[in-house]
Amino acid sequence: MRTILGMKYFWPYFWKLANPKVFMRWSGLCLPWLIALTVLCLGTGLIWGFFLTPDDARQGSTVKIIYLHVPSAFIAINGYFVMVLGSLFWLVRRQHVSVLVAKASAPIGMTMTVIALTTGAIWGQPMWGTYWVWDPRLTSFLILFLFYIGYVALWAAIENQDKVADLTSVLALVGAVFAVLSRYAVLFWNQGLHQGTTVTVADGVNQKNISSIFFQPLLLSMIGFGLLFLTLLLVGTRTEIRAQRLQVLEGLEKLK
Repeated sequence: MRTILGMKYFWPYFWKLANPKVFMRWSGLCLPWLIALTVLCLGTGLIWGFFLTPDDARQGSTVKIIYLHVPSAFIAINGYFVMVLGSLFWLVRRQHVSVLVAKASAPIGMTMTVIALTTGAIWGQPMWGTYWVWDPRLTSFLILFLFYIGYVALWAAIENQDKVADLTSVLALVGAVFAVLSRYAVLFWNQGLHQGTTVTVADGVNQKNISSIFFQPLLLSMIGFGLLFLTLLLVGTRTEIRAQRLQVLEGLEKLK
């Protein structure tokens, strides 16, 4: 009952963020705090992980790439879900801020996908003897990257804002299938070389498949990457709002 009542009062505040003025004011207040928390968590997590943890008994110092690989892969997948939500809100409610959030999320998620694929290849070579295998998770992750590229390219190719918002929203929803596959591929197909999920939540209990000495800085790095994504998302959305305002002003000038 409390959850239902909480959502009842939450949604009116949430929909207010669809107003560009409200979003700009709210995000402007949050950004300094987010930047500070991002630097603190990400800096501490990476320094702790790379310099203050021992080498693994089997993988040696190679294991430390986990502090980049796992957080970037996590953000790459969940960044796509942000795109999907923003696209859904646009298609259902025609809210411009939501589709601008989706647009701002795309280059961040695409960059994180590149980091995850690159670090995965570097990590995989000494572990598997090759930089790449057509493993179910790796393949679906590569396809997810192609959807990111297509989404960004579509925004750049079409000038009509409403039309490109509709097309990119549909593309994002189609690509959501591969975002799900890249997240759960190891559970769907057991024959893949890729290891299982490093951190999972089962029956409401956190489960970790690595030692606590590696898990603690990894968790901090993941929080830092999450805060970095949120910071860049707000900055990117604010930039898109300003760009749209500039287009409107330029259009008014041409009419004079």
